[in-house]
Amino acid sequence: MKILAVSDHEDPSLWDYYTPKKTEGVDLILSCGDLSPEYLEFLTTVVNCPLLYVRGNHDGIYDRKEPLGCIDIDDRVYNFHGLRILGLGGSYRYRPGEDMYTETEMRKRIRKLRAMLSFTNGFDILLTHAPAEGYGSLDDLAHSGFDCFNDLLYQYRPAYMFHGHVHQEYGDFEREHLHPAGTRIINGYQRMIIDIPDDSYPEEGNTGSIFYDWYIRRHHR
Repeated sequence: MKILAVSDHEDPSLWDYYTPKKTEGVDLILSCGDLSPEYLEFLTTVVNCPLLYVRGNHDGIYDRKEPLGCIDIDDRVYNFHGLRILGLGGSYRYRPGEDMYTETEMRKRIRKLRAMLSFTNGFDILLTHAPAEGYGSLDDLAHSGFDCFNDLLYQYRPAYMFHGHVHQEYGDFEREHLHPAGTRIINGYQRMIIDIPDDSYPEEGNTGSIFYDWYIRRHHR
């Protein structure tokens, strides 16, 4: 499966100078936040595939104009042909405002998802805006990562995590990290295309969760 990850900065080579060859073979678009709704609408239209997104800390405009034709997966697991994708948007709280959370608040969000994660028998991709603490985060408060994301990776060991929030121009930028849990962590700043091997996630309807697999098979008859 080929995934286009985007985040934080609208890529002129896609928006202003788009050609189909640039996204040839892309099956799914993942937005890690802080992108205009018009840009997301444009991408899902021209690439002609689903676009899943979480909110960044600058996406308050979505309250007035959500990106049409795109799917908000904040605080839920979305199944895409067997790939289970968990969304947790927002950044570390560094000032008053929406879509920002303290470590305690983010841990509370995750606790509310435990029953769902038990039902789905975990997830294969973690889609966030903020990084995990120590894996793409910076030293300033605004670009801190969440340590509870590390706990989530250790417990469920997803194959991939995609995040944004930390821009390439900030310096000391690393596109990828390998987490000790075995998760490949990718900063989707601007754009990144990744090939997800079929053997890195279960076949659809074969996650090992009896009720979830029954639900998926019934839903996709």
